[in-house]
Order: sequence, then C-alpha cells, then structure tokens
Amino acid sequence: MTWTAEDIQHWLKQFADQIHEHKDELTDLDQKIGDGDHGINMARGVKEMNKLFDEKTFATPGELFKAVAMVYIGKIGGASGPLYGSAMMKMASSAGTQETLSDKELIDALKAGKTAIEQRGKASVGEKTMVDVWVPLLQKFDGSDVDWNAFSDEADELKAKTKEMHAKKGRAAYLGARSVGHIDPGSASSALFFQTLAATARERG
Repeated sequence: MTWTAEDIQHWLKQFADQIHEHKDELTDLDQKIGDGDHGINMARGVKEMNKLFDEKTFATPGELFKAVAMVYIGKIGGASGPLYGSAMMKMASSAGTQETLSDKELIDALKAGKTAIEQRGKASVGEKTMVDVWVPLLQKFDGSDVDWNAFSDEADELKAKTKEMHAKKGRAAYLGARSVGHIDPGSASSALFFQTLAATARERG
C-alpha cells in the first residue's frame, strides 16, 4: 500500500472529525488532571488544519506534514501544539520529497515523530503522557504488512493503561497519587490519531 498526500489528508480529516466528536470528553479528562483545555485546543487546531486543506493542495506527504506542523504549533495551545507540531515536522523531514510513502515509510516517519515528542516533552513510557501511546505502539509495528485492526486495538489498549499510571510530567504530576484513575488526555487524542490512520488504511484496502 502506498500513501499519497491526498491519502494522508483524508486520514487527518478523519482525525479532525474524531477530535470534534470527542472534544467534550477530551476536555473532561483534562479538567480532572490537567489544564482543562485539551479538547478545546485540539479542536481549534484541527479546525484550522481543515481550513488549510480547503485552501491548498500538496504535492507530497512531506509538504503536507510540514504545513500541518505549522498550524498545530501556531493554533493548538498548551503543551499539545508544540508536541504534535514537533512530531509533524519530524515526519515531514522523514518523508522528504517522495511523492508516495509505503506503509513502512509512513511508520518510519511516525517513529521520527515519536522521537520528537520524547525529546520535546522529556517524557518516558510510564509517566502518563502521550508517549505512553506513541512509543510502545510504534515499537510493536515496523510497517511491514501491518495488521491495521491490531494497530487500532493496541492504540486503544495503551490509552486505557494510562488510567492506572501515576503522573510524573506536566500539570497532572502535581496531583500525585490522585492522578491515578484517570486516562491521560494526550494519550486519548493520540489514540484517535492512530485509530483514524488505521481506519483510513482499512478503507483503502
């Protein structure tokens, strides 16, 4: 399977739809352990991304990722904008100027994005952040003959595991043991990011 800029745009539009659908849920999660604005911020960012898609076409996946990175950095508030934006920028670098990406090349680009999130957020697995979805998911799937159903299920399971984690980073860390029992909002939006990717892959068959 190969991915054109148009395919990736379709994926990210689905992501935007899911963010809007789950905006209140994401905000509620963040009100429990964070700043309380994750859903609002993410919805603002993907709305601006969709405006970009309406106004411009992209020749390559890398060009698209770079443009989306700038929107996320500029329009998504809090920590999420720099984290998602940094990931997209590294994904753009990994994709380069290729007109299409194979599954493996797309997963490799996501792995580059994962590293950017780790470096920018200075977080490790087990600290109740979006890293708890990105890192183990992308370690498990190398891009060769991806089982997209398993990919989607794994993203959901990793999100759920953050519920029992003790937060070590961000605003949630100030809650100490009280952060246990709540799903991390960044992991929740990350699960949507990967699940819509899997849904797009399944649609394309």
